[in-house]
Amino acid sequence: MNPTIELLKSHRSIRKFTDQPVSRELLVTLIEAGQAAASSSHVQAYSIIHVKSPDNRKKIAELAGGQGYVATCGAFLVFCADMKRPTEAAENSGGRVVRGMTEQLLVASVDTALMAQNVAIAAESEGLGICYIGGIRNNPQAVSDLLGLPSHVYPVFGMCLGYPAHEPDVKPRLPVEAILKEDTYSDDREQVEAYDAAMRTYYGQRKGGNKDATWSQSLTPLFDTKLRAHMREFLIERGFEMK
Repeated sequence: MNPTIELLKSHRSIRKFTDQPVSRELLVTLIEAGQAAASSSHVQAYSIIHVKSPDNRKKIAELAGGQGYVATCGAFLVFCADMKRPTEAAENSGGRVVRGMTEQLLVASVDTALMAQNVAIAAESEGLGICYIGGIRNNPQAVSDLLGLPSHVYPVFGMCLGYPAHEPDVKPRLPVEAILKEDTYSDDREQVEAYDAAMRTYYGQRKGGNKDATWSQSLTPLFDTKLRAHMREFLIERGFEMK
C-alpha cells in the first residue's frame, strides 16, 4: 500500500487528547486542505465555526450528550451546511434565486461532509487524531443559537482535533463483498453474518473494555431511540424547506 492508502485504512476515532494545542497555522492549513475537496458546481456550501470559548465548548459537550472530549480536545470545529452565502451571492449578481429546495439541502450537506473528511485526513497526516461529533444534532437549535447561525445555515456535525493520548484499535469494516455490488444490487446477508461474528470478537478483545455485541445489535438504537425526530422541523425553520 502507498502511504496515503495506509493512512486512510488506519483511521480510528480519538477521544483522549494531550494538552498540546493545535496551532492556528496548522488549523488554517487543514481548512485549506478541506477546501480542496470536490464541491457540487463549485458552490462550496459550508462554513466552519472554530469554537474557542471554553464555556461554549462545555455547553456544546453537554448539548451533544455529555461528550466531555469536546471541551478537552486541542481544537473543536463545527461544520455547517451553508446555503446563505451562495444564494446571496447569486442574488447580488442579479440572479433570480429560489430558496428552500431539497436539492439545496442535499448539496450543502454533501459539500460539508466532503470538506470535513478532507480536513480529517489532513489532520491525521499531521499526527493529529479526530472524532466526529454527530451529537450536536441532539440539540441543533441550541447549538445554532450559541454559535449565532443565521437562516439557511445548519450545524451538520462537530469535530474534535488534537494530539492523541491513547491508541485505540482500528475497528473492522464490513467486507468489501458486502458493499461492492456488480451491475445490480445483491443480497449481502451472508457477509453481514460473518461481519457480526468478527465484530463480536473485536468488541471482546479491544483495548479499554469488552462489549458482548454484534454490529447488527449495535445498530438498534439508531433506528429505535436515536431518531432525532426534531430535525425535519428544525431544518424547515432554518430555511431548508425541502420543497
